Amino acid sequence: MSKRIFVLSIILLIIALTGCSKGGSKIKEEKFNLDVEGGTIYGTLTLPKGKEIQSIALIHAGSGPTDRDGNSSIGGDNNSLKMLAEALGDAGIASVRYDKRGIAASMALIEKEDDLIFEDYINDLNLWVEKLREDSRFNKIYIIGHSEGALIGAQSAADSKVDGFISLAGVGFSAYDTLKRQLSVQPKEVTDVTNPILEELYNGNTVDNIPQELYSLFRPSVQPYLISWFKYDPVEVYKRIEAPILILQGDNDVQVTVEDAKELHSAKESKLVIIEGMNHILKNAPRDPQGNLDTYKDPDLPLNEELVKEIVEFIRDNL
Repeated sequence: MSKRIFVLSIILLIIALTGCSKGGSKIKEEKFNLDVEGGTIYGTLTLPKGKEIQSIALIHAGSGPTDRDGNSSIGGDNNSLKMLAEALGDAGIASVRYDKRGIAASMALIEKEDDLIFEDYINDLNLWVEKLREDSRFNKIYIIGHSEGALIGAQSAADSKVDGFISLAGVGFSAYDTLKRQLSVQPKEVTDVTNPILEELYNGNTVDNIPQELYSLFRPSVQPYLISWFKYDPVEVYKRIEAPILILQGDNDVQVTVEDAKELHSAKESKLVIIEGMNHILKNAPRDPQGNLDTYKDPDLPLNEELVKEIVEFIRDNL
């Protein structure tokens, strides 16, 4: 019996060591934070092991309560941005991903929802760029923005003159136009109410007496953010970016369309890649809507391989 236990222990040890030699052994991660007025933005620095580091990517997550790893308290855990950082590290590219102010570890930076405006995210990203410029380990800085983070990243890329910008599932139209289009499918009695609200917000005015059925969308505490967000036209922002641009969009995305990507591509010279089968969280997904959404809660489903390949090639080509 003792001999069998010994053999089993050896087998388990071999399995454990084999597992450790894959994936994570090529990278190391460490805490990497940014001090800002009022507190700290908490992040993770992913570094490749045993390779000369020349470039680093700043990864900005999408909208809502989405953390540095791409996980959402509403949509579920999918680890998309964590997987992206690891894949880049395996390819010899460092990265920083972080919890936005008001989210996860950086929650304390926002005491009240109406304290947050869109420019806060842009300013934070600009400060991250400055921090990395002062770090002698890196001589090339790239911004990767996902979903709403693509617009934030694009504005920062235009402001801070980075070495390249990558849009992942970025919206091609302003938030005002997008919301108006999405709400246009509602009955006339709904749009008769929503259109004037949208118009007031677009003109920089807050709106009182929001109907209960629209409160979650237009509640007073979120209106300052909407007013600031509505001011940004992605096409106009992209026109101001001087660095090379890569636009990646899945054709199986139920949130952002190929039309959005083509609109961004029309802004100026850039590389556009439409990835077959990829959905909004950068993974292959079934075509049916429910099957697609189910992937949002699968943290073990791998990233689309073409996505990683395109990002790595883009960064290497622009060293």
